[in-house]
Amino acid sequence: MILALIPIFKISANVPATANPLAEEPSEIASNINYHGLYSPHFSPFKFESEQAYYATTDSGGDRLIKQWNETYLHFHNVNPKQAYYLPMEYLQGRALTNAVGNLNIQDAYADALKKLGHELENIVEQEKDAALGNGGLGRLASCFLDSMATLNLPAWGYGLRYKYGLFKQHITREGQEEIAEDWLEVQHDVVFPVRFFGRVEVNPNGSQKWVGGEVVQALAYDVPIPGYKTKNTISLRLWEAKACAEDFNLFEFNDGQYESAAQLHSQAQQLEAYSAVIMHPGFVLFYILEMLLKMGSFYVAVQLNDTHPTLAIPELMRLLMDDEDLGWDEAWDVTTRTIAYTNHTVLLEALEKWSQAVMWKLLPRHMEIIEEIDKRFIAMIRASHPDLENKLASMQVMDNNPQKPVVRMANLCVVSSQTVNGVAQLHSDILKSELFADYVSIWPTKFQNKTNGITPRRWLRFCNPELSTIMNHYQMVKTDKWVTNLDLLTGLRQLCLKSLVSRFSDNEELQTEWASAKMANKRRLAQYVLQVTGTLDGANVEIREEIGEENFFLFGAKADEVPGLRKERENGLFKPDRRFEEAKAYIRSGVFGTYDYNPLLESLEGNSGYGRGDYFLVGHDFPSYMDAQARVDEAYK
Repeated sequence: MILALIPIFKISANVPATANPLAEEPSEIASNINYHGLYSPHFSPFKFESEQAYYATTDSGGDRLIKQWNETYLHFHNVNPKQAYYLPMEYLQGRALTNAVGNLNIQDAYADALKKLGHELENIVEQEKDAALGNGGLGRLASCFLDSMATLNLPAWGYGLRYKYGLFKQHITREGQEEIAEDWLEVQHDVVFPVRFFGRVEVNPNGSQKWVGGEVVQALAYDVPIPGYKTKNTISLRLWEAKACAEDFNLFEFNDGQYESAAQLHSQAQQLEAYSAVIMHPGFVLFYILEMLLKMGSFYVAVQLNDTHPTLAIPELMRLLMDDEDLGWDEAWDVTTRTIAYTNHTVLLEALEKWSQAVMWKLLPRHMEIIEEIDKRFIAMIRASHPDLENKLASMQVMDNNPQKPVVRMANLCVVSSQTVNGVAQLHSDILKSELFADYVSIWPTKFQNKTNGITPRRWLRFCNPELSTIMNHYQMVKTDKWVTNLDLLTGLRQLCLKSLVSRFSDNEELQTEWASAKMANKRRLAQYVLQVTGTLDGANVEIREEIGEENFFLFGAKADEVPGLRKERENGLFKPDRRFEEAKAYIRSGVFGTYDYNPLLESLEGNSGYGRGDYFLVGHDFPSYMDAQARVDEAYK
């Protein structure tokens, strides 16, 4: 009985524990994992279950990653290239361990190493929580861009916010889904900057201005390595978090029993952390890159604004250049407009942010002075050089001074202040130029570009579908695995047809078995998401349809040039809904999907006019076409 109380030593006694961070062989990697299991502070050696094995594995992989990371930035320091700074508000990185061992081309070696320690790599990666840095498609796109920039050996930085509750846990109850905040963070920090809110602007005797007073929070930087695929290039994702200053907590008053008074300033500073989720991001970036701008000029620095969320980078850079570095307006404006570029992701009105002037004047008075001056100078330029646009100024200017609800139009500020403006699909970019930003195009015709979005084939084919990838590589269907970084090589698959497959496979039972297994496991997914697509002619769908062929694209719904006329018909009361559409709405209202109030959603599909009503997005018009397209998909699948 006494012996039963003695803990069993769980770390493998059959595998030596050796610190060999650059091990290549599975046995050496297993020794390195075992070493971290023994000497890392995450856990005791008496327990080595999946969670502990995960930490030891990440520490082991991190050794190699950090070496490449340091070598990358030493190289950047020596060759002094132009560096790009990418500013989204969110990232969805996925599991870092899967991406790291895959891009470092050591996935199989780590899988074999973990087997020697009694674990499966698939089970180990399941222990990692997704980094809660966003909640939508923009976050995944931003992560794909980082992967691409690293793989292309570009000198680039990603910047973002280190959200504490960026994602949510999904809890299912009888009433439906509940979203519960998920805290995914560990404690650490490297670089710290002070960030000011509120306050006032003082004018010095020499005419220079300074932002003083108000409240200050600390901005903590957390760097994350982003490895490229089969390259030593490892770039950085720098995440910023706002923290209340420890000095704001009065320890003497606390020890004297004055608890509320002691914590008052600290509590106020913690409230500022909430403001920082929108406001602090651009400022943190510019603290770091300002030195490069001043030393080498905008030829060596490029800042890409991913949508309107980080627009405050524009007035913040102007403020730093003028107030801290004593540049005049013209020189600061020249640097800013040659440094910053803007990506627009959608023409939806709710995504073209408009920020309250009252709130911004209170929080960021100096920034608002700068934005106001940008607007005044833009209006003066239009009246002097483009008088034919005088009647368009009300919609083009940055400041909307409607007395009932004065706002700052962030998209307008981006267009006026950026070197380039791009859409994310050819059709989308054409709409930007012909409709949303048409008046600006007449002033700056070369400013507007297209950059079609994409996803990384590393994570979304090479890592997500390893069975298919292995077959493609092993049997040389595309002759090389270079398709992982050049998808154009996949056109070699078009030469394969059923007849050639049969003749090629007839003498190869092993290949037949592997092919059938992968095909059965992925048939539905491939049919729906890779080879055959159901969709409207919207955004990137246009280019997907051109690439895969019309016969593999199940088209439904209105085309872009039909939309204005259909909306006009709706306004005139000429739309007649399909019976199936009305039945679907009635079914939703019946309560079959729970007790949630779906009326706001359904009411947006009814009526004849008004944004947010009158079925602005033509769901009712497209519904019967979608039903027919889905029937064609079902028939093709049979």
